[in-house]
Amino acid sequence: MADSFTQLIIQFVFSVYGRRPLVQEEQRERIEKYICGVISGMQSKPIAIYCNPDHLHILIGLNPAVSVSETARMIKTESTKFINDQRLTSEVFKWQGGYGAFTYNRRNMGVIVEYIRNQRAHHARKSYEREYLALLKANEIEIGRKIIFDPTDSPT
Repeated sequence: MADSFTQLIIQFVFSVYGRRPLVQEEQRERIEKYICGVISGMQSKPIAIYCNPDHLHILIGLNPAVSVSETARMIKTESTKFINDQRLTSEVFKWQGGYGAFTYNRRNMGVIVEYIRNQRAHHARKSYEREYLALLKANEIEIGRKIIFDPTDSPT
């Protein structure tokens, strides 16, 4: 084949360290815009984003030249620096070490975009922990002995 063609649609899910509700509504859009800029700067395409107080969902069209892990690392590193430099939270901000990354095809994209955009209503009915476990199950990810929610890193 003469050229390469890709369509890599990934939903990332990051938790605030300790799953603490540090992102306040009045700062949410500013943080989301910054993160979309980071994604665009990596030649990926931000499709949908919602920053909950204790976790973040992002749907992106991934640049095939950048790995999933490098994309997650850059988004987390750059947004942490921005949030702390701008003092957008009441205490020092950081993300947990791990992340979720789930792939989708274009046919499912509308459903996923709506799901991400409606996070506030969604979490009025379902906890983040239940949501994340359901995402793992829906994507047939076997948990095994991996620690998903470290009890020493849970909210107080």
